[in-house]
Amino acid sequence: MTAVVDKSKCTGCTTCVDVCPSAAIELGDDDKAKVDANTCVDCETCVDECPESAIHME
Repeated sequence: MTAVVDKSKCTGCTTCVDVCPSAAIELGDDDKAKVDANTCVDCETCVDECPESAIHME
């Protein structure tokens, strides 16, 4: 499983970027979070911390 961002809910607040322990999340050119599936360690920290509930595991 890996974290997946619902871009319609993401506000680009960078909370997930800040809390990701593996630095697997960055803001894309659209100022929305994007997850590098190869770096994501499936810890779900971003899911728990996202204030917009824009991230889920898939």
